[in-house]
Amino acid sequence: MFGSHLSIAGGLHNALLEAQHLGMDCVQVFTKNQRQWKTAPLTKLQIDDWFTARRVTGITDVISHDSYLINLASPDRAVREKSIGLFREELRRCETLAIPFLVTHPGAHVGAGESQGMKRVARSLDRVHKSLPGYKTVTLLEITAGQGTTLGYTIEQLKTIIDLASDPDRLAICLDTAHLLGAGYNLSSATGTRAVIKQIDKVVGLDRIRCIHVNDSKVERGSRKDRHEHIGHGHVALDAFEVIVKHAAFKRVPKILETAKEKTPDGREWDAVNLEVLRALVRR
Repeated sequence: MFGSHLSIAGGLHNALLEAQHLGMDCVQVFTKNQRQWKTAPLTKLQIDDWFTARRVTGITDVISHDSYLINLASPDRAVREKSIGLFREELRRCETLAIPFLVTHPGAHVGAGESQGMKRVARSLDRVHKSLPGYKTVTLLEITAGQGTTLGYTIEQLKTIIDLASDPDRLAICLDTAHLLGAGYNLSSATGTRAVIKQIDKVVGLDRIRCIHVNDSKVERGSRKDRHEHIGHGHVALDAFEVIVKHAAFKRVPKILETAKEKTPDGREWDAVNLEVLRALVRR
């Protein structure tokens, strides 16, 4: 199941139509401007257009990614309260649109320490989830590359946040191949990748993996940097992608591209090219 993060320019529903045009099985979107704290409520027309597009395209496997402004781990109370409020709104929008998964970065502890930061993330998530009981949308904690004081750069840290939360059933995990490599995980070979998957299974269980961002990396293993590259043009081995896309546990897991929206020298959309490469690996 393959898709990409697509623009909502001109309306949320346009992402679904574009996904269908590009032959995708799933899609990831922002439900609002990701660089603004405030947003207008969803209108009835926006909601109706979204569900009409879902019906027309048949694309119901949708992921939303929350705002880059959110930091649920911040030691600054004002920033954290603002982040909790925005994350609550993100979750409301997903529930309204019947989007099953909302991806969030765990945030950065900004010098307060990883242990304290993870506790703040769990408490912040608890406040949001308790204020919105009965929601079906699941929050996905995304693994990070570990840049700066960013949390969530190991599977163990993500598991700790889930364990600290009062309602762990509302939490799962989103992997990102570029982030895994940046954090030091060995995706340089098929053997290394199988070992990484085995480690993930041992720590948290593969059933907790509900989305995978399939991105190559401009930077090398252990760089602690997040720089996405087109598939087969970076430091993640093609054999690593092959292991992931063929893994039985990930067959129904949405695999989302987050690579640059640009054209190849011969004028093709890179999204289409990247999808071709991934699908060819399934058949290899």
